[in-house]
Amino acid sequence: MNLSRARAVLLLLGLSLVALPGLAQQPPSQVYGELFRDVQLQQVFPDGKTFVDAQPKAEPRVILRRYAEEKRKAGFDLAAFVRRYFTPPAEHDSGYRSVPGQDVCSHIDALWDVLKRPPTRSDPHSSLLPLPNLYVVPGGRFGEVYYWDSYFTMLGLIESGRADLARDVLANFASLIDRYGHIPNGNRSYYLSRSQPPFFAAMVELVAEGSDDPAATYKAFLPSLAREYAFWMDGADSLAPGEAHRRVVRLPDGTLMNRYWDDSDQPRDESYREDVETARATNRAPAEVYRDLRAAAESGWDFSSRWLADGKTLAGIRTTALVPPDLNSLMAELETVLAKAYAATQRPEQAAELEARAKLRAAAIGKVLWDPEAGVFTDYLWREGRRTGAVTLATAYPLFFGLADPEQAGQVAQTLERRLLAPGGLLTSETASGQQWDAPNGWAPLQWLAVRGLARYGHDALAETIARRWTERVADVYAETGKLTEKYDVSGTLLGAGGGEYPNQDGFGWTNGVTRRLLALYPQLTTAGGGDIACLTAANDNRLPSQIQPLRPTP
Repeated sequence: MNLSRARAVLLLLGLSLVALPGLAQQPPSQVYGELFRDVQLQQVFPDGKTFVDAQPKAEPRVILRRYAEEKRKAGFDLAAFVRRYFTPPAEHDSGYRSVPGQDVCSHIDALWDVLKRPPTRSDPHSSLLPLPNLYVVPGGRFGEVYYWDSYFTMLGLIESGRADLARDVLANFASLIDRYGHIPNGNRSYYLSRSQPPFFAAMVELVAEGSDDPAATYKAFLPSLAREYAFWMDGADSLAPGEAHRRVVRLPDGTLMNRYWDDSDQPRDESYREDVETARATNRAPAEVYRDLRAAAESGWDFSSRWLADGKTLAGIRTTALVPPDLNSLMAELETVLAKAYAATQRPEQAAELEARAKLRAAAIGKVLWDPEAGVFTDYLWREGRRTGAVTLATAYPLFFGLADPEQAGQVAQTLERRLLAPGGLLTSETASGQQWDAPNGWAPLQWLAVRGLARYGHDALAETIARRWTERVADVYAETGKLTEKYDVSGTLLGAGGGEYPNQDGFGWTNGVTRRLLALYPQLTTAGGGDIACLTAANDNRLPSQIQPLRPTP
């Protein structure tokens, strides 16, 4: 299928895939050099993300010339200089306040327009990458679109009757692939060297399942799916056993699997000072530390004990040494959906090839990443040839995508109930490391994957228990604060979630999306005190058909 026909189908779906300028936007660290380093290391702003999102008031070359002239003068004030030449991003507080007595779902439905942003055009002096359609940001300090967040946001958009906005989100990601060859972590220039968990295929599937003509959706997004796959599999064809290249690892027996990676080995622009300090605390080559920190950012789990050699210390981060179950499950989904797209375009040979690859990957996940002693799918140290044995919610991914066998799914259910189930839902891991992707925190996307994965294999009672506890926790915080937040303490201590490089954020895209869909899936849920938290208003007819029926594995 040629690209012009694919674009025609996109137009029929009401989507825009405009080719936008601005391919060569450089990250602020490269644009501003010494000025950037001084601002970040001297902590002119408490949050390192503030400066990289700031808008310059003059041409960068002019700012750099003035900096070179002024910095050596007596009494030079770096903070004042930055204020004179840069406009920091606007305060993220939208001023929106919840309506007293409003149910959670109505609150979420109203929030979509608060989190919605207009299309953005190219500005070579901004770190913001252009997008041709409306998009939805997570909220708080995150004023741009984020890759894996958006899948879970789309779940709620569809349930809220905003299928049009969900399709815009998907088309934006296709546009990013079209321009950059992959979907960056977010639409910022400093995110271009890495991606995030590849949910694009799952997004295509979500829209296709709710379409009157699923084949048209698969056809329309085939070029984007193929380029996404090529990005993640780059270098695979020439890789010798026991070697790795970028995001691909070939095990000694020839098995191909994926890992997280970043094409840069420098400190992250948005966390420059923190990364420099982490590298200084090690005797490792700084470039290795920076790469592993960045790879963890690509995973979305930044940061977690699962990436740390001792499970505690960030200086021991080793992300690129691990083959993870979450990423490889997503790659199996990408191979499966790409096969459907090839089949929809009458290309049976390519479809058969991708189907075979998906089956091989599913077998590898079941063999390499399955830990029968712990009863979970876990990370694999590919150089050492052993599993870490860490019990984390990454084990939910093979169930969600139907890659586990029934016995494995049963053992995962037992392990989750025994070791990660808490009063407010599922803990992210067993380890209280101080990192945000660990205990006592719970995260909406992982609750969703676990609930739907367990239901897929018939573990309905446990799935409903998790959904009930999670939505109760969300509803209790909402009742107390009028907000939905990025993450929650689910341990039962009723403290605010913490850890990580920044405070807990409110908004919040994926919490809204997952909560909205769970309350449609389980309308009977109530708060711990017996108060009704079910949706009091139905979504309008614009929504796609809700995929809330119990799932069962395919033999």
